[in-house]
Amino acid sequence: MEMFFHGFMQRAFQASLLISLIAPVLGLFLILRRQSLMADTLSHVSLAGVALGLLIGVNPTWTNMLVVAVIAILLEYLRAVYRTYSEISIAILMSAGMALALVLMGLNDGGATLSMNQFLFGSIVTISEQQVWMLLVLTIIISLLYLVFRKPMYILTFDEETAFTAGLPIKTMSVLFNVLTGITIAVIMPIVGALLVSTIIVLPAAISMRLSKSFNGVILIGIVIALIGMLSGLVASYQVGTPPGATITLILIVVFAITAFIKNVFRYIKFDRFFKKSNI
Repeated sequence: MEMFFHGFMQRAFQASLLISLIAPVLGLFLILRRQSLMADTLSHVSLAGVALGLLIGVNPTWTNMLVVAVIAILLEYLRAVYRTYSEISIAILMSAGMALALVLMGLNDGGATLSMNQFLFGSIVTISEQQVWMLLVLTIIISLLYLVFRKPMYILTFDEETAFTAGLPIKTMSVLFNVLTGITIAVIMPIVGALLVSTIIVLPAAISMRLSKSFNGVILIGIVIALIGMLSGLVASYQVGTPPGATITLILIVVFAITAFIKNVFRYIKFDRFFKKSNI
């Protein structure tokens, strides 16, 4: 219980709670829009924002938010250009972002290596009070936007042509969603790490989609799953000394495996009962 008396752990738990509230919302839309790899691209490109902040002596979170916002807009533009081959835009920007990050890291002195490692793999020690407040504001914004624009986003997600016919600004909505996803990744990167932040956003929604068929049901179950993964991952990370992002991801994967196993068992039972009735 001593970990709850440490200020950095208190901030880490606060951040985890807030992340659990917004991750299933963004994750569900990313999955339904076939944009899970976009989140992965933004998380890798965000390293360039961190390296830029360390190079010019500015808080990396701010430069990170700026860089991922610009890349999110470019992603939507390239997706429109290569509409048939949308994965090209992902490959281009991911490689460009990683190349830029490596160049900026090379320009930094050796003292910046430790800071980059913290952003790469996550660190519960790096969570500041300012980041918790930023995450709180972001959670409020995403929650309000979901409540107000849930139906338009639902239409846009499943049928862009219908959304366009209905007069919805589909390009503006897509760009804003990409930017919001990028900013979220930039803010939560310090706790979970750049390499796994997209997985932590997508996995709770992916798991809950196997447990519920309704839109709101998936989000509510996803929040519970995210809470289980985030909080237990933090505790395990503190006790064992492992990176929090990797620990949280492994726990979520275990939950996914258990869910898949249980679903298959129930499916087998239903099939077996149906088979027996058919024989009768």
